[in-house]
Amino acid sequence: MPTKDIAAIILAAGKGTRMKSPLPKVLHEVAGWSLLRHAMSAALALKPVRVMTVVGENMEAVQAEARAVYSDVECVVQEKQLGTGHAVRQAMPKLKTFKGTVLVLYADTPLIRPETLKKLVASLEKQKAAVAVLGFEAGDAAEYGRLVTEGGNLLEIVEHKDATAEQRALTLCNSGVMAISGAKATELLGALTNKNAKGEYYLTDVVKIARGKDYGYTWVRAEEAEVLGVNSQAERAAAETRMQEHMRREAMAGGVMLVAPETVFFAADTKLATGVKVEPYVVFGVGVKVEAGVEIRAFSHITGAHIRKNAVVGPFARLRPGADIGEDAKIGNFVEIKQAKLHKGVKASHLTYIGDAEIGAESNLGAGTVTCNYDGYNKHRTEIGAEVFIGSNTSLVAPVKIGDGAIVGAGSTITKDVDPDARAINKMPQENTPGRGGAIRKLQEKKAGAKGKNYL
Repeated sequence: MPTKDIAAIILAAGKGTRMKSPLPKVLHEVAGWSLLRHAMSAALALKPVRVMTVVGENMEAVQAEARAVYSDVECVVQEKQLGTGHAVRQAMPKLKTFKGTVLVLYADTPLIRPETLKKLVASLEKQKAAVAVLGFEAGDAAEYGRLVTEGGNLLEIVEHKDATAEQRALTLCNSGVMAISGAKATELLGALTNKNAKGEYYLTDVVKIARGKDYGYTWVRAEEAEVLGVNSQAERAAAETRMQEHMRREAMAGGVMLVAPETVFFAADTKLATGVKVEPYVVFGVGVKVEAGVEIRAFSHITGAHIRKNAVVGPFARLRPGADIGEDAKIGNFVEIKQAKLHKGVKASHLTYIGDAEIGAESNLGAGTVTCNYDGYNKHRTEIGAEVFIGSNTSLVAPVKIGDGAIVGAGSTITKDVDPDARAINKMPQENTPGRGGAIRKLQEKKAGAKGKNYL
């Protein structure tokens, strides 16, 4: 673990025009998290004393996301897009007296690992260097900047547009991620110029500047997949694929049974305990925790839910934020639950909606049960006690309470509280009129005329 204080600067000012989307690039999601959240979370794992995000003009939404990730983040606006070095410069006035390590990373690299950042910072400290650069061997170097080395030692970083043909043949590339000594950062960044093919202030030039001043500099190697940048929808999809593959491997290594791994999709914060079984085509949104022994059956979609030990969910179940499924509970097909706590052993086996409710232990909700929680203006709660039986096709009009041990007859519309151990039935009496069905049919056939029986 690094020994010096760290100030993390996350560059998030890029417009992302190649995304062809009204949404700022860094707010696009991979595994349910924004690109910005991924990068900030990696930096936060190093426990920095300062976290700064450089954003562009009119990027209030990006600032809001940064604050949602870390409330103490300092947002700095880069009014003109004059290069990566210029972007970092915008943050430096706030770090004039900072003597620790300045860590610079990019908000569009969602796969960067905290372990790699720690390795980079540790290298800077160990070498007592002014600059440490994160490089990688590229399968297709394309337009990446190149790391020029000699005997394994870094000489300089050359941007693609400024590189010679010989330099472009190199496959050791610059990820853009960098650690800079806080004691030297203002000096090095202040010496940047824009005398290059793009007319921009390259952050990468600090290596050449440090070399000219006889300051130490070094580099660390990362895996190419880890520093994958996202600049287009295709690259976002590629990052999603890589992250999902990684999370599936991690889940199975931890004792989770994925029947068809390639069909299961996780959020970045999904937590599955050992012994969980997940059938095909299950999607986890953010904020899901699943305890040991749970079985999640096919085609279920789960977001913001806590599923407790040995519960069964699905197939075709929809758990929305605030769903708390108790131990040994059974949530069957075409059941939707949101903002509801179901205690131990509750059964809702099919065709049921439970919203803004609490269901006591061992209660049973028949097919077609609906908690009518919304009156067009406000949400209201339904409270069902323990060992309650709710008959099929029942509407519970909230706010309403059903006492322990009560029985509600099928087809009822319950608008008043039901006492414990009471039976509640609220439905129109059935009326059978002999011959009326045949008369109606004849009338309809007459109306149908040439259209025939299919008209019915």
